[in-house]
Amino acid sequence: MSTHKKLAAGMAGFASMVWLGLTAAVAANQRRLVFNPTVEREVAHPRSSGHRTRPVVLRAKDGTRLSGWLMTPRMPGSRPAVIYFGGRSEEVSWVVRDAGKLFPGMAVLAVNYRGYGDSQGDPAEAHMVDDACMLFDWMAAHHHVDPRRIAVVGRSLGSGVAVQVAKQRPVHSVVLITPYDSILALAKRKFRVMPIEYMLRHRFESIKYAPTLKAPTFVLRAASDDIVPHSHTDQLVSKLAQLIADETVPGSDHLNIPYLEDTQARIAGFLTSQFTKPIEIPSSAPIPAPAPDIAVPAAPTPAVAAIVVPPVLPLAE
Repeated sequence: MSTHKKLAAGMAGFASMVWLGLTAAVAANQRRLVFNPTVEREVAHPRSSGHRTRPVVLRAKDGTRLSGWLMTPRMPGSRPAVIYFGGRSEEVSWVVRDAGKLFPGMAVLAVNYRGYGDSQGDPAEAHMVDDACMLFDWMAAHHHVDPRRIAVVGRSLGSGVAVQVAKQRPVHSVVLITPYDSILALAKRKFRVMPIEYMLRHRFESIKYAPTLKAPTFVLRAASDDIVPHSHTDQLVSKLAQLIADETVPGSDHLNIPYLEDTQARIAGFLTSQFTKPIEIPSSAPIPAPAPDIAVPAAPTPAVAAIVVPPVLPLAE
Protein backbone atom coordinates (compact mmCIF):
# COMPACT_ATOMS: atom_id res chain seq x y z
CA MET A 1 0.00 0.00 0.00
CA SER A 2 1.34 3.43 -0.94
CA THR A 3 2.19 6.02 1.69
CA HIS A 4 -0.69 8.18 0.43
CA LYS A 5 -3.19 5.35 0.81
CA LYS A 6 -1.88 4.46 4.26
CA LEU A 7 -2.23 8.09 5.34
CA ALA A 8 -5.75 8.27 3.95
CA ALA A 9 -6.71 5.02 5.68
CA GLY A 10 -5.22 6.23 8.94
CA MET A 11 -7.10 9.52 8.76
CA ALA A 12 -10.33 7.67 7.96
CA GLY A 13 -9.80 5.40 10.94
CA PHE A 14 -9.07 8.34 13.21
CA ALA A 15 -12.17 10.19 12.00
CA SER A 16 -14.24 7.07 12.62
CA MET A 17 -12.89 6.79 16.16
CA VAL A 18 -13.66 10.48 16.82
CA TRP A 19 -17.18 10.06 15.45
CA LEU A 20 -17.78 6.99 17.60
CA GLY A 21 -16.37 8.79 20.62
CA LEU A 22 -18.59 11.82 20.12
CA THR A 23 -21.61 9.62 19.54
CA ALA A 24 -20.92 7.70 22.75
CA ALA A 25 -20.42 10.96 24.67
CA VAL A 26 -23.72 12.38 23.44
CA ALA A 27 -25.55 9.15 24.27
CA ALA A 28 -24.05 9.01 27.77
CA ASN A 29 -24.60 12.70 28.57
CA GLN A 30 -27.92 13.38 26.89
CA ARG A 31 -29.61 14.19 30.20
CA ARG A 32 -27.07 16.98 30.71
CA LEU A 33 -27.71 18.24 27.19
CA VAL A 34 -31.47 18.42 27.68
CA PHE A 35 -31.65 19.49 31.35
CA ASN A 36 -29.57 21.94 33.35
CA PRO A 37 -31.03 21.88 36.88
CA THR A 38 -30.76 25.16 38.77
CA VAL A 39 -30.86 24.72 42.52
CA GLU A 40 -30.33 28.26 43.82
CA ARG A 41 -33.47 30.37 44.10
CA GLU A 42 -33.74 33.27 41.70
CA VAL A 43 -35.76 35.16 44.34
CA ALA A 44 -34.67 34.55 47.93
CA HIS A 45 -38.03 35.24 49.60
CA PRO A 46 -40.69 34.96 46.89
CA ARG A 47 -44.04 36.57 47.52
CA SER A 48 -46.75 37.84 45.20
CA SER A 49 -48.09 41.32 45.84
CA GLY A 50 -51.41 40.33 44.27
CA HIS A 51 -51.95 36.95 45.93
CA ARG A 52 -51.82 35.05 49.16
CA THR A 53 -48.59 33.09 48.85
CA ARG A 54 -47.51 29.88 50.54
CA PRO A 55 -44.83 27.28 49.87
CA VAL A 56 -46.11 23.81 49.02
CA VAL A 57 -44.48 20.40 48.87
CA LEU A 58 -46.35 17.83 46.79
CA ARG A 59 -45.54 14.15 46.49
CA ALA A 60 -45.30 12.59 43.03
CA LYS A 61 -46.76 9.14 42.42
CA ASP A 62 -43.42 7.53 43.30
CA GLY A 63 -43.07 9.56 46.50
CA THR A 64 -40.62 12.16 45.18
CA ARG A 65 -41.07 15.52 46.92
CA LEU A 66 -41.67 18.47 44.61
CA SER A 67 -41.37 21.99 46.03
CA GLY A 68 -42.92 25.21 44.83
CA TRP A 69 -45.52 27.87 45.61
CA LEU A 70 -49.27 28.21 45.51
CA MET A 71 -50.72 31.69 45.02
CA THR A 72 -54.42 32.35 45.52
CA PRO A 73 -56.32 35.60 44.85
CA ARG A 74 -57.36 37.62 47.86
CA MET A 75 -61.01 37.75 46.75
CA PRO A 76 -63.25 34.90 47.95
CA GLY A 77 -64.65 32.14 45.77
CA SER A 78 -63.23 29.73 43.22
CA ARG A 79 -61.06 31.36 40.59
CA PRO A 80 -59.50 30.47 37.25
CA ALA A 81 -56.04 28.97 37.66
CA VAL A 82 -52.67 28.72 35.95
CA ILE A 83 -49.93 26.10 36.23
CA TYR A 84 -46.48 27.26 35.11
CA PHE A 85 -43.72 25.06 33.63
CA GLY A 86 -40.23 26.53 33.38
CA GLY A 87 -37.30 26.27 30.99
CA ARG A 88 -34.18 24.11 30.89
CA SER A 89 -32.17 26.17 33.38
CA GLU A 90 -35.06 27.84 35.22
CA GLU A 91 -35.84 27.88 38.92
CA VAL A 92 -39.40 29.19 39.22
CA SER A 93 -39.38 31.44 42.32
CA TRP A 94 -39.39 34.52 40.03
CA VAL A 95 -42.91 33.57 38.90
CA VAL A 96 -44.12 34.19 42.45
CA ARG A 97 -42.63 37.69 42.44
CA ASP A 98 -44.23 38.57 39.07
CA ALA A 99 -47.52 36.67 39.47
CA GLY A 100 -49.51 39.83 40.19
CA LYS A 101 -48.71 41.16 36.71
CA LEU A 102 -48.69 37.85 34.87
CA PHE A 103 -51.77 36.24 36.36
CA PRO A 104 -54.04 38.88 37.96
CA GLY A 105 -57.08 37.45 39.72
CA MET A 106 -55.98 33.87 39.05
CA ALA A 107 -54.76 31.08 41.30
CA VAL A 108 -51.21 30.12 40.35
CA LEU A 109 -49.12 27.00 40.95
CA ALA A 110 -45.38 27.13 40.20
CA VAL A 111 -43.45 24.01 41.16
CA ASN A 112 -39.83 23.21 40.35
CA TYR A 113 -39.04 20.13 38.30
CA ARG A 114 -37.25 17.20 39.91
CA GLY A 115 -33.69 18.23 40.71
CA TYR A 116 -34.51 21.94 40.41
CA GLY A 117 -34.80 24.30 43.37
CA ASP A 118 -35.78 22.35 46.47
CA SER A 119 -37.41 19.50 44.52
CA GLN A 120 -35.94 16.04 44.93
CA GLY A 121 -35.04 13.53 42.23
CA ASP A 122 -33.57 13.70 38.74
CA PRO A 123 -35.23 15.29 35.70
CA ALA A 124 -36.58 13.16 32.87
CA GLU A 125 -39.31 13.73 30.28
CA ALA A 126 -41.55 10.93 31.54
CA HIS A 127 -41.30 12.17 35.15
CA MET A 128 -41.94 15.78 34.13
CA VAL A 129 -45.11 14.92 32.25
CA ASP A 130 -46.44 12.57 34.96
CA ASP A 131 -45.68 15.15 37.65
CA ALA A 132 -47.31 17.92 35.61
CA CYS A 133 -50.51 15.90 35.22
CA MET A 134 -50.48 15.31 38.97
CA LEU A 135 -50.20 19.08 39.51
CA PHE A 136 -53.20 19.62 37.25
CA ASP A 137 -55.25 17.06 39.18
CA TRP A 138 -54.28 18.68 42.49
CA MET A 139 -55.27 22.14 41.28
CA ALA A 140 -58.55 20.83 39.85
CA ALA A 141 -59.47 19.52 43.32
CA HIS A 142 -58.44 22.69 45.18
CA HIS A 143 -61.30 24.65 46.76
CA HIS A 144 -59.93 27.99 45.49
CA VAL A 145 -59.93 26.80 41.87
CA ASP A 146 -62.62 26.50 39.19
CA PRO A 147 -61.65 23.10 37.69
CA ARG A 148 -63.17 24.04 34.33
CA ARG A 149 -60.80 27.00 33.97
CA ILE A 150 -57.22 25.83 34.40
CA ALA A 151 -54.59 27.08 31.95
CA VAL A 152 -51.05 25.84 31.43
CA VAL A 153 -48.12 28.12 30.62
CA GLY A 154 -44.85 26.63 29.40
CA ARG A 155 -41.60 28.39 28.62
CA SER A 156 -39.11 26.84 26.16
CA LEU A 157 -38.41 23.33 27.52
CA GLY A 158 -41.59 23.70 29.59
CA SER A 159 -43.64 24.29 26.45
CA GLY A 160 -43.15 20.59 25.71
CA VAL A 161 -44.50 19.74 29.17
CA ALA A 162 -47.48 22.08 28.78
CA VAL A 163 -48.43 20.58 25.41
CA GLN A 164 -48.46 17.05 26.79
CA VAL A 165 -50.55 18.06 29.80
CA ALA A 166 -53.02 19.76 27.45
CA LYS A 167 -53.26 16.50 25.52
CA GLN A 168 -53.96 14.40 28.62
CA ARG A 169 -56.10 16.74 30.73
CA PRO A 170 -59.08 19.10 30.11
CA VAL A 171 -56.94 22.24 29.98
CA HIS A 172 -58.85 25.48 29.39
CA SER A 173 -56.10 27.54 27.68
CA VAL A 174 -52.45 27.17 26.70
CA VAL A 175 -49.62 29.74 26.56
CA LEU A 176 -46.36 28.65 24.92
CA ILE A 177 -43.31 30.91 25.28
CA THR A 178 -40.51 30.30 22.74
CA PRO A 179 -41.83 26.80 21.92
CA TYR A 180 -40.25 24.27 19.57
CA ASP A 181 -41.43 21.44 17.37
CA SER A 182 -39.41 18.85 19.30
CA ILE A 183 -36.17 18.54 21.26
CA LEU A 184 -35.32 15.74 18.83
CA ALA A 185 -35.49 18.18 15.91
CA LEU A 186 -33.32 20.71 17.76
CA ALA A 187 -30.81 17.98 18.58
CA LYS A 188 -30.65 16.87 14.96
CA ARG A 189 -29.89 20.46 14.00
CA LYS A 190 -26.96 20.63 16.44
CA PHE A 191 -25.60 17.13 15.87
CA ARG A 192 -26.09 16.72 12.14
CA VAL A 193 -23.64 13.86 11.60
CA MET A 194 -24.83 11.71 14.49
CA PRO A 195 -27.70 9.20 14.59
CA ILE A 196 -29.33 11.25 17.34
CA GLU A 197 -32.77 9.74 16.75
CA TYR A 198 -31.43 6.41 18.01
CA MET A 199 -29.85 7.87 21.15
CA LEU A 200 -32.13 10.59 22.49
CA ARG A 201 -34.63 9.44 25.13
CA HIS A 202 -36.03 12.84 26.16
CA ARG A 203 -37.61 13.96 22.90
CA PHE A 204 -40.46 16.30 23.89
CA GLU A 205 -42.12 15.90 20.50
CA SER A 206 -44.74 18.65 20.81
CA ILE A 207 -45.40 18.58 17.08
CA LYS A 208 -46.91 15.09 17.46
CA TYR A 209 -49.49 16.27 19.96
CA ALA A 210 -50.25 19.74 18.55
CA PRO A 211 -53.03 18.62 16.17
CA THR A 212 -54.95 16.97 19.03
CA LEU A 213 -54.99 19.97 21.39
CA LYS A 214 -58.50 21.30 21.96
CA ALA A 215 -57.59 24.30 24.11
CA PRO A 216 -57.11 27.83 22.69
CA THR A 217 -53.36 28.34 22.30
CA PHE A 218 -51.26 31.51 22.40
CA VAL A 219 -47.65 31.46 21.11
CA LEU A 220 -45.06 34.05 22.07
CA ARG A 221 -41.72 34.27 20.26
CA ALA A 222 -38.54 36.14 21.08
CA ALA A 223 -37.48 38.74 18.52
CA SER A 224 -33.97 37.30 18.66
CA ASP A 225 -33.69 33.62 19.54
CA ASP A 226 -30.47 31.65 19.09
CA ILE A 227 -31.72 28.70 21.18
CA VAL A 228 -35.02 27.92 19.45
CA PRO A 229 -34.82 29.19 15.85
CA HIS A 230 -38.10 30.53 14.51
CA SER A 231 -38.19 27.77 11.90
CA HIS A 232 -38.72 25.24 14.70
CA THR A 233 -41.54 27.34 16.15
CA ASP A 234 -43.04 27.64 12.65
CA GLN A 235 -43.25 23.85 12.41
CA LEU A 236 -45.16 23.63 15.69
CA VAL A 237 -47.47 26.55 14.91
CA SER A 238 -48.45 24.98 11.59
CA LYS A 239 -49.80 21.95 13.46
CA LEU A 240 -51.60 23.60 16.40
CA ALA A 241 -55.29 22.85 16.11
CA GLN A 242 -56.57 25.82 18.14
CA LEU A 243 -54.01 28.58 17.56
CA ILE A 244 -55.47 31.93 18.66
CA ALA A 245 -52.40 34.14 18.18
CA ASP A 246 -48.71 33.87 17.30
CA GLU A 247 -46.88 37.02 18.42
CA THR A 248 -43.29 38.23 18.61
CA VAL A 249 -42.27 40.41 21.56
CA PRO A 250 -40.13 43.36 20.39
CA GLY A 251 -36.73 43.69 22.03
CA SER A 252 -36.84 40.19 23.49
CA ASP A 253 -34.41 37.29 23.35
CA HIS A 254 -34.68 33.69 24.52
CA LEU A 255 -33.54 34.48 28.06
CA ASN A 256 -35.24 37.79 28.89
CA ILE A 257 -38.63 37.30 27.25
CA PRO A 258 -40.64 36.16 30.32
CA TYR A 259 -39.43 39.06 32.47
CA LEU A 260 -40.42 41.86 30.08
CA GLU A 261 -43.49 43.96 30.92
CA ASP A 262 -44.70 43.62 27.33
CA THR A 263 -44.60 39.82 27.55
CA GLN A 264 -46.34 39.76 30.91
CA ALA A 265 -49.07 42.14 29.72
CA ARG A 266 -49.72 39.98 26.65
CA ILE A 267 -50.02 36.81 28.74
CA ALA A 268 -52.28 38.49 31.30
CA GLY A 269 -54.47 39.90 28.52
CA PHE A 270 -54.83 36.58 26.71
CA LEU A 271 -55.67 34.56 29.81
CA THR A 272 -58.08 37.17 31.16
CA SER A 273 -59.86 37.25 27.81
CA GLN A 274 -60.11 33.47 27.63
CA PHE A 275 -61.26 33.05 31.21
CA THR A 276 -64.08 35.56 30.82
CA LYS A 277 -65.62 33.64 27.92
CA PRO A 278 -68.49 31.22 28.56
CA ILE A 279 -67.33 27.74 29.47
CA GLU A 280 -67.56 25.42 26.47
CA ILE A 281 -66.51 22.24 28.25
CA PRO A 282 -69.57 19.94 28.59
CA SER A 283 -70.83 19.69 32.15
CA SER A 284 -70.50 15.91 31.90
CA ALA A 285 -66.75 16.14 31.21
CA PRO A 286 -64.90 14.26 33.98
CA ILE A 287 -62.64 16.22 36.33
CA PRO A 288 -59.66 14.17 37.55
CA ALA A 289 -59.61 13.24 41.22
CA PRO A 290 -56.60 14.35 43.26
CA ALA A 291 -53.73 11.90 43.64
CA PRO A 292 -54.11 10.15 47.01
CA ASP A 293 -50.41 10.35 47.92
CA ILE A 294 -50.08 14.14 47.80
CA ALA A 295 -48.97 16.02 50.90
CA VAL A 296 -48.71 19.76 51.48
CA PRO A 297 -46.47 20.40 54.49
CA ALA A 298 -46.18 23.94 55.77
CA ALA A 299 -42.38 23.96 55.90
CA PRO A 300 -40.20 23.84 52.75
CA THR A 301 -37.85 20.92 52.24
CA PRO A 302 -34.05 21.20 52.37
CA ALA A 303 -32.36 22.17 49.14
CA VAL A 304 -31.22 19.38 46.81
CA ALA A 305 -27.47 19.23 46.32
CA ALA A 306 -26.32 21.04 43.20
CA ILE A 307 -25.81 18.93 40.10
CA VAL A 308 -22.51 19.63 38.39
CA VAL A 309 -23.15 20.15 34.68
CA PRO A 310 -20.27 20.67 32.24
CA PRO A 311 -20.61 23.43 29.63
CA VAL A 312 -22.69 22.18 26.71
CA LEU A 313 -24.69 23.67 23.91
CA PRO A 314 -28.27 23.76 25.26
CA LEU A 315 -31.01 22.21 23.19
CA ALA A 316 -33.64 24.49 24.74
CA GLU A 317 -33.33 26.85 27.68
